[in-house]
Amino acid sequence: MAVETANRGGAARSGTSLLYNPALRQFVYQALTVIFVVWLFWFAGTNAAENLARANMTAGFDFLGSRAGFDIAQTPIAYTSDSSYMRALTLGLVNTLIVAVTGIITATIIGLLVGIGRLSNNWLIARLSTVYVEVFRNIPPLLVIFFWYKGVLSLLPDVKQSLSLPLSVFVSNRGIYMPAPVFGEGMSVVLLALAFGVVGAIAYSRWATAKQLATGKRPPVLYINLALILGLPLLAFVAIGSPVTFDTPVLGKFNMRGGTVIGPEFLSLYMALSFYTASFIAEIVRAGIRGVSKGQSEAANALGIRSGLTTRLVVLPQALRIIIPPLTSQYLNLTKNSSLAVAIGYADLVAVGGTILNQSGHSIEIIAIWMLIYVSISLATSLFMNWFNAKMALVER
Repeated sequence: MAVETANRGGAARSGTSLLYNPALRQFVYQALTVIFVVWLFWFAGTNAAENLARANMTAGFDFLGSRAGFDIAQTPIAYTSDSSYMRALTLGLVNTLIVAVTGIITATIIGLLVGIGRLSNNWLIARLSTVYVEVFRNIPPLLVIFFWYKGVLSLLPDVKQSLSLPLSVFVSNRGIYMPAPVFGEGMSVVLLALAFGVVGAIAYSRWATAKQLATGKRPPVLYINLALILGLPLLAFVAIGSPVTFDTPVLGKFNMRGGTVIGPEFLSLYMALSFYTASFIAEIVRAGIRGVSKGQSEAANALGIRSGLTTRLVVLPQALRIIIPPLTSQYLNLTKNSSLAVAIGYADLVAVGGTILNQSGHSIEIIAIWMLIYVSISLATSLFMNWFNAKMALVER
């Protein structure tokens, strides 16, 4: 009897120990989560298939080869109304990347300057920087886009009264018209010289850094890199005989003819996203600089280094390890906020996809393409910034 009771007690303790086993509970919770997610996808797919069958519609991506049948104003790549839906989506993706890349570059520059300005000893610069951050950071980005589109660019003179700037540049409420380069034979040699110049500048910079670490003396880098990147292509350009001409814009009866134009839709979206995102980047830069020990600046000042060089050569390199991780999130936000372009008629990926969706009725496929492209852009941006963050990390001796 005692043995039987002990066996029952041991079995009970074994069951209790299994119930409170962290590894077992973790496995059960994960298995239940996977089952729920699989069921959720199955339910969504089944429901979508039933709805498509009820509406006599078929799923698939074969429609992407059909004729688009609509025009697009912003065409950085070749496109006509006879092009396919796939070509139209590619054009929308190119327009999205143009806005994202130019906006990221501009927002980074403005945010860096404003972030440093907030820490300036100059009272006026510090207060103006603070006002900039507080104003743009607390306004919705869509409202900033409308401000540039309706409150600034639409108030410019019309085409016939365009503002004439040097180098045959004209500014009106229809955009900025400027000469368009027409490349002739031999331009490939100039581009090849530019590529060699960039590679040479990178190699020379690495050699100069290695020599500085070994001897403590840094060879001149700026002027030599400029000579390689600018001087080498310029030399090839002159030697070949200037293989570039310019198609200048000329005022016609109703509009400008010739040249190239940057439309108000792109300008308003680009300016709005750049200024809006820069206000957040400025705070990231300010926090990164504040995160660097004050003793670093004091030591540089004790060595007689000017304040500007102290910020550029001592403080900012150390602040980058604090700045880069949150900076990645702002780059991703700017890229995703570019989808607001549909509000002002800029042909980005979402705007073009919406037109295709309305014409073809393939809503599931278009939404899937949107999701796939934006996830891919975000992952590529994150991978690059993680690599850059690892390169900028301090290496302990």
